[in-house]
Amino acid sequence: MIMLVIGWTTIGTAAAANVMARSLIENQLAICVQIDGPITSLYRWDDEIQSESEFRLMVKFQSDQAKPLETHLLTAHPYENPEWITAEATHVTEKYLSWAKANSNPLSL
Repeated sequence: MIMLVIGWTTIGTAAAANVMARSLIENQLAICVQIDGPITSLYRWDDEIQSESEFRLMVKFQSDQAKPLETHLLTAHPYENPEWITAEATHVTEKYLSWAKANSNPLSL
């Protein structure tokens, strides 16, 4: 059964976030991409604590698009080790799910 999945990644600039979001939609890998930011991310990299301004992309897609979407995202992402975390939606209203299916890659239906 095809499910709705939500994935998150971050990227360094608003322009890069828009390019990534547009490429996911144009390639019919994602149904919707929402961009938040700027946000502040704190993390450890090369054994030092880093603090960076980033933009978060929340990507909604059908489960059968998970592999091609991940491949595209990891190939196009400018980061050496980009964040990509996903979770299956446990409940989606029927009307929204119908819209999502209607706006997905026709090969995946």
